[in-house]
Amino acid sequence: MQVQARGLTFEVRTDGPADGAPVLLLHGFPQHSGEWDEVTPALHAAGLRTYAPDQRGYSPLARPADVEAYRIPELVADAVALLDALGVDAAHVVGHDWGAIVAWGLAAGHPDRVRTLTAVSVPHPAAMAHALATDTEQKARSSYIALFRRPGKAEKVLLALRATALRKLLRAVGGAARVARYADPMREPGALTAALNWYRAMSRADLVAVGPVPVPTTFVWSDRDIAIGRTAAEACAAHVTGDYRFVTLSGVSHWIPDEAPGPLAEAVLARTGTAR
Repeated sequence: MQVQARGLTFEVRTDGPADGAPVLLLHGFPQHSGEWDEVTPALHAAGLRTYAPDQRGYSPLARPADVEAYRIPELVADAVALLDALGVDAAHVVGHDWGAIVAWGLAAGHPDRVRTLTAVSVPHPAAMAHALATDTEQKARSSYIALFRRPGKAEKVLLALRATALRKLLRAVGGAARVARYADPMREPGALTAALNWYRAMSRADLVAVGPVPVPTTFVWSDRDIAIGRTAAEACAAHVTGDYRFVTLSGVSHWIPDEAPGPLAEAVLARTGTAR
């Protein structure tokens, strides 16, 4: 379905019992709302209703040209506006990768709109900023961001030879068909640039501006994540004042919703269950 919010048109996948408690699912880079497809059946079976938007830059009719339009406060404001447009007062919120950053910002800045939070792969933005500033290993893990922030160069590298580099980045999500499911939309004109603008608009000031999270929170991290190290992951707890759980998935890479949808769904259901 299409949802109008803040003058933009978002594509939103909606499913589950019409009277179920709402769950807002926020995807990461370079994916889209389809990354939740193997997670949601368990949520629906448990009586939850899911709303999974293609976020700013990923929905073709929600693709501003200005890099500043992709700052974290703008992305969080989209999530609030989408809840308003959907008629949802407060939702269980689940976010992966960049979607986790948006989810952290939503839970910190608008806790009245968040029943529970399950953040996946990426820790609280302030914990991430601290690790980037102090942890040599995390700096090395995040070195790819320097390329992503280079307009034109990043697009050229990632899309060359029918997006070979982008496909390689995604290879752990599964077979060729699943990789193509995410990589092919990024080859559409303007799509990859819009997705990369999230990185280009990112600043330390915006990361550290995200305050402590007072809502019940679970952070799900995997020990084979090449982008997020243990230092950043374990620093997350200091930025949650509500009930907090840290779930580590062994032998799983960064792409948790694709690689481990069952354990992730279990973590989400365990968290949402505490709010009922």
